Amino acid sequence: MQKLNHLYRILATGLCFVVFGIGAVLLSVTVFPLQRLFICEPERRKQRARHTVHLTFRFFIGLMRFVRVFNFDFAAASTLRNARGRIIIANHPSLIDVVALIAMTPQADCVVKAQLFRNPFIRGVINSTGYISNSDPDKLLDDCAASLHKGNNLIIFPEGTRSTPGEPLMFQRGAANIALRANRGYLALYIRCQPSTLTKQEQWYQVPASKPTLAICYLQDIQLTAALQQNPSPSLAARQLTRELQHFYQQAVDQHGFFET
Repeated sequence: MQKLNHLYRILATGLCFVVFGIGAVLLSVTVFPLQRLFICEPERRKQRARHTVHLTFRFFIGLMRFVRVFNFDFAAASTLRNARGRIIIANHPSLIDVVALIAMTPQADCVVKAQLFRNPFIRGVINSTGYISNSDPDKLLDDCAASLHKGNNLIIFPEGTRSTPGEPLMFQRGAANIALRANRGYLALYIRCQPSTLTKQEQWYQVPASKPTLAICYLQDIQLTAALQQNPSPSLAARQLTRELQHFYQQAVDQHGFFET
């Protein structure tokens, strides 16, 4: 019975990946072209596209729950529902973290890798929503600050990529540079995946022996200190803030853990 259950979850996981890919293509060739046709103002069109992705990802989370691929515990949902113009940061243990966060967050914006703009499945989604490319670091900072000032919520993973199980967190300076440029603090979240699955080192079909639970909770608001804001060297301020964030999250990991097998 346990082997049959495991086989079922492998097949159900594959189904979810197929649905995700087909859904992205269908949005790109049907919904988003209609939005471009009927919504002339570019910024309003991007907002509508982001809301469409928000609703679609909520459906996808519901699908994964329905087919029993994942359990979800979204304690942070009420906090994110009321967020406006916030930098949302979190650790990054699994592939579906960003899907879960966008599903919970209204008007979510995010930074995406430049190569994803060439991905045939999701480039239409990225172009329609106006998600921010990381191809030009200086323009990225200005685009992030502008998005926040428009009231969008910016989702950032300070690690820059998914965590490696069993290894200390390693934060990049991108999240710090964005906060300093925009003069905004953070809404800090904590993501825990138990058992570990969909990590950077695993293929989609390497599902764990038992059904995993993805839990996302609110930690606290983190404000920029006066010392950071008044530091004459943006580079030194970014390095200091990155160290502080990494220490803060490493303490959370050491206390609660988010990789358990």
